[in-house]
Amino acid sequence: MSILTLMGLIPLVGAIIVGFLPMKPSQAKTVALIFALGAMAVAIIVGFTYDPSSADPFQFVENTEWIPALGISFSVGIDGIGLILIFLTTGLVPIVIIAGWRDVEDAEAVNKTKSGSVKGYFALMLALEALTIGIFISLDVFLFYVFFEVILIPVYFMIGRYGTGRRSYAAVKFMIYSFLGGMVMLAGLAGLWFLSIEAFDGPNLYLPDLLAMEIDPTWQTWLFWSFFIAFAIKAPMWPVHTWLPDASGSATPGTAVLLIAVLDKIGTFGMLRLCLPLFPDAAQQFAPIIVAFAVISIFYGALVAIGQTDMKRLFGYISISHFGFIVLGIFVFTTQAQSGATFYMLGHGLSVALLVLMAGYLMRRKGSTQIDDYGGVVTVAPVLAGLFLVAGLVNVALPGMLTFVSEFLVLVGTFERYPWVGAFATLAIVLAALYILLLYQRVMTGPKRESTAGIKDLNLRERWIMAPLVLAVIFLGFYPAPMLDIINPAVDNTMEWVGATDPPPTIADATEGGNQ
Repeated sequence: MSILTLMGLIPLVGAIIVGFLPMKPSQAKTVALIFALGAMAVAIIVGFTYDPSSADPFQFVENTEWIPALGISFSVGIDGIGLILIFLTTGLVPIVIIAGWRDVEDAEAVNKTKSGSVKGYFALMLALEALTIGIFISLDVFLFYVFFEVILIPVYFMIGRYGTGRRSYAAVKFMIYSFLGGMVMLAGLAGLWFLSIEAFDGPNLYLPDLLAMEIDPTWQTWLFWSFFIAFAIKAPMWPVHTWLPDASGSATPGTAVLLIAVLDKIGTFGMLRLCLPLFPDAAQQFAPIIVAFAVISIFYGALVAIGQTDMKRLFGYISISHFGFIVLGIFVFTTQAQSGATFYMLGHGLSVALLVLMAGYLMRRKGSTQIDDYGGVVTVAPVLAGLFLVAGLVNVALPGMLTFVSEFLVLVGTFERYPWVGAFATLAIVLAALYILLLYQRVMTGPKRESTAGIKDLNLRERWIMAPLVLAVIFLGFYPAPMLDIINPAVDNTMEWVGATDPPPTIADATEGGNQ
């Protein structure tokens, strides 16, 4: 058994134990935390033993026949891109479990009705972690698809059963969007399967083998869009984004973190893992169109976020804008931009987790997600307000923060290929500052209101929960090399599979007034 398989099995076994064995709610939470920490420990071991300088594109590979007649195998392995997202997933789940210790009880207080069992909530959280790990380590395209589809189940119940407000509507909308995307992807998977029969004299869906397969340009076009649409929905990109604000607005803070910080990365990861290397000609042919949609996502998400009155919906629109930057970095086809996009996935995950959890503490004290119900919180809860400001500044990519490095790399890489697009996308930084500072001003500053007078500051446990996130975004902001050293070789492999190269530098000729 590969250590990667073990890493995925730990939370899966934990989900079964928590969900089906009789235990008290407090015991279920503790057991869930233990298994989440176990998965994180294995991920740390993988990180220390991973060799970024290895010539092999994938490490810790396990390849076992599953359905030989259909060319389907249980194949797992990892590269630098997958490893970064494994760090994000296994690192956030224990924090979310501790921070969301009372998520179910808080949801019941808001709904005035009984939610599902506490055991069920934390079992679903572990199941979601296991399936997410499965996606990031899959080297068989069919295995990837299985995890991609099955992951809908825990998310549906975490929103629909344990959420608040229009939770049923949000859960069904999420399911419809994701299911339709999965069906489109299934059609592309079937086409890829038939093509592999001709190429290999038998069906073969093992990714390293498929990378060497030549696909007709017409087939590439159809297959590329079938996979890309599914990933664009999951990401989410404009115009297939509308499920996210509803889902984040109705989810508990813990579910919202996993939804926005972890689950959405499956879409952009799928673009890097499958769309680009399997269909390189189509990816480059349609890159300008996708870049245009990415820029629209950046500005649309930012502009709509400014006008939101509900904090959790605002976070959803912020993420749509941020994912526009990630997709932009992927499809401009420069090494700096793709490294920045991968690093952005890590940075966005940590920054949005910090922001949503801080807002969750605030909403737990007040019982409201409406921005207008707050004001002057800094006068009664200065530590909460201070950490909320830090979370906001991370999301606007303040220099010295992890997100600044990733956003800077994406923009620099974009300037190399599309200077005007890079210049236009840079303007979105102003909008980001606007929606975050307006949120902070309306919630935290100003005179103390009677409705916020009773809000208590963060206790010691809550401060300790936030400490790792704050330290991570600051440390990696000043010293991103450990993560970039892992990311860059994987990005080089992706660029080689696509057949893309960085544009040559343009140097102004001072004597002739021309370019060289």
